[in-house]
Amino acid sequence: MADLSNLDDQDYPAFTTGQAAKMLGVQEAFLRSLDTADLVRPHRSTGGHRRYSRRQLTLVVRLREQLDEGHTLAAAARIIGLQDQLADAENTIHDLRTQLDQR
Repeated sequence: MADLSNLDDQDYPAFTTGQAAKMLGVQEAFLRSLDTADLVRPHRSTGGHRRYSRRQLTLVVRLREQLDEGHTLAAAARIIGLQDQLADAENTIHDLRTQLDQR
């Protein structure tokens, strides 16, 4: 029987470089360049092949969108980092407001 326990795991490294590139419509070299730049660090199989998770593929899409808007790779990474920090702060504020409302 197949083990489907990782099916919903966003961090499970399920996709090869070729599969990821095809799904996202990017070149494999683009994915490798993100690895080299230390922006998307895929898991390595026992044979040394890159394996990407769904969370990493989402990040690749976000980076590609920023690059398509004309930002440099460094700027794209910074923008995404700031977007993520803002989302975390908004979630914290929401949680704190919920706690205050329960008092």
